Amino acid sequence: MVAPLKDESMRAAVVTGPGRVEVTQVPRPVPGAGEVRVRLEGCGVCASNLTPWSGPDWMRFPTEPGGLGHEGWGMVDAVGEGVSEDLLGRRVSALFYKSYAEYDVGDAASVVPLPAALDGRCFPGEPLGCAMNILKRSGIEDGQTVAVIGIGFLGALLTRLVSAAGAQVVAISRRPFSLEVARAMGASESILMEDHHAIIERVRERTAGRFCQRVIEAVGQQWPLDLAAELTAERGRLIIAGYHQDGPRQVNMQLWNWRGLDVVNAHERDPAVYVDGIRTAVEAVSTGRLDPSGLFTHSYPLERLADALNDTRDRPDGFLKALIRF
Repeated sequence: MVAPLKDESMRAAVVTGPGRVEVTQVPRPVPGAGEVRVRLEGCGVCASNLTPWSGPDWMRFPTEPGGLGHEGWGMVDAVGEGVSEDLLGRRVSALFYKSYAEYDVGDAASVVPLPAALDGRCFPGEPLGCAMNILKRSGIEDGQTVAVIGIGFLGALLTRLVSAAGAQVVAISRRPFSLEVARAMGASESILMEDHHAIIERVRERTAGRFCQRVIEAVGQQWPLDLAAELTAERGRLIIAGYHQDGPRQVNMQLWNWRGLDVVNAHERDPAVYVDGIRTAVEAVSTGRLDPSGLFTHSYPLERLADALNDTRDRPDGFLKALIRF
């Protein structure tokens, strides 16, 4: 039996043009066969939103209501045909894609129930799952030296996960605040990202000229990518976790060849793999192995989505991760 649905409205954000957003009243979505509806408690703001927000040629405005939001969590309040009613009333993390709104619908297979240990806690599952999937593909081993370049939300999570796996983490970031966070998350050394050659020499000295068995690039820009290759040891693994969405990149193929680097593009596209990562993150956070709560530094109501996106772009002092709360 499907839960009764009413033709009620909800608030949803619509991006109407570059740097412009409106909050409007629209009908609540109704779950179809195999779908659930989630009454959202919040949605994380992802840096991948920033290129669409800037209005590139390929972007089409206005977005669908709630569009761009994909880090939501909340409570299942309606189910479609073929979905167990056991999900009704369950708090879940939802890998849906119109979650800058009070409600969102999607495939029932794209929600992960949250245990009682996470009651009352924010849980933007998609980025937490990303961190778990990146860790899995990085092949971190006890005793390795691992450089993490870029200490935003993702880089901070990875610093904690990599250090917990027994590796020595060298954190590299442009903001002193971020380096403080990295040290709190377990980094054994932190380096300000301001002088390319000085960073290389410092890591060379620290590793007796061998460099790092693993390097995780988590910025998504050309210079950090160049730096990452320079810091990777012979037969080491360069893991690209940064989201390079603003155009082509050049690589020093001579260096990559000479050192025999393994290069991993640690981005998933299979929704099932994303959801598996979220499940792993739920287990890690609920058992205390990972605590992201201190990394949620800024919270905004839906009406201030523009401010949340601009702060995600501009990164004011003390900023790591923005959440939209309902």
